Amino acid sequence: MALNSVTVRVPAKVNLQLSVGPRESNGYHNLVSVFQAVSIFDDVTITKSHAGSGVTIAITGDQTHGVPEDGSNLAVKAAHLIGEKFDIDTDVHIEVKKSIPVAGGMAGGSADAAATLVAMDALFKLEATREELLELGSQLGSDVPFMIAGGTAVGTGRGDQLTAALSRGTYHWVFALSSVGLSTPAVYSECDRMRAELEVADPKVSDTLMQALLSGDPELVGKSLSNDLQNPACSLRPALTLVLEVGREYGALGAIVSGSGPTVAFLVADEEAGLDLAVALTASGVVGSVARATGPVHGARVI
Repeated sequence: MALNSVTVRVPAKVNLQLSVGPRESNGYHNLVSVFQAVSIFDDVTITKSHAGSGVTIAITGDQTHGVPEDGSNLAVKAAHLIGEKFDIDTDVHIEVKKSIPVAGGMAGGSADAAATLVAMDALFKLEATREELLELGSQLGSDVPFMIAGGTAVGTGRGDQLTAALSRGTYHWVFALSSVGLSTPAVYSECDRMRAELEVADPKVSDTLMQALLSGDPELVGKSLSNDLQNPACSLRPALTLVLEVGREYGALGAIVSGSGPTVAFLVADEEAGLDLAVALTASGVVGSVARATGPVHGARVI
């Protein structure tokens, strides 16, 4: 029976390590990123439309503010890209049910693009290889390949060259969410400004973090979290410093700005500790809202 509609569930991500190299002449930075996919999900449903309708998109859910419903949305770009690659008419309607924070450093836009690639592949029976999907993803954005892959992985280059990381156990996270996003380009510009007089080394994977993940010890992982964009994000949004301090004060094993922010991620020992921290953060008044999640989880997949 011909499929008319496909839904793909895709996770958010947190960076356990984000190391940013010097700014290259093309404006990009070489990155080393250790990603973990976490259990906050967007659901992307793609439905075939009538001929000539093109790609349309609608955004629903509890994280819709500021998400474009036009051709600038990465999901729309993903539909066009895979359509060109496989020479198919992309007359489809995309519905994104969003729970991943917008402009929060958790790759919500990249997640929706990844889900669109996977959904289009299933809907049109393209039988794309994993490598083809990852390559298309890397053309859309440096986080997109990881959102297809999921789990825990090391990203190099612009963050899009992936290697699975050896990781044991389940990790419990509490995320302090902000009602106002931060622009990724602005955070990178601030990073360049703050480091203008410094000699910046090429980024390397943290052996300490890799050993901690292999041991499955959340306390060691918590101590090994690092993000070169944390200080720039805090420079642009000073309130983040207080959020980080409050989380540590209330027992987080590790605290880090996720990606380019402004979401702050706290690693905790277990589910009970996560609940306690979520309550404490909410009561403190320094956080707009909180979300709890576990990782690692799978990447984009059909449900």
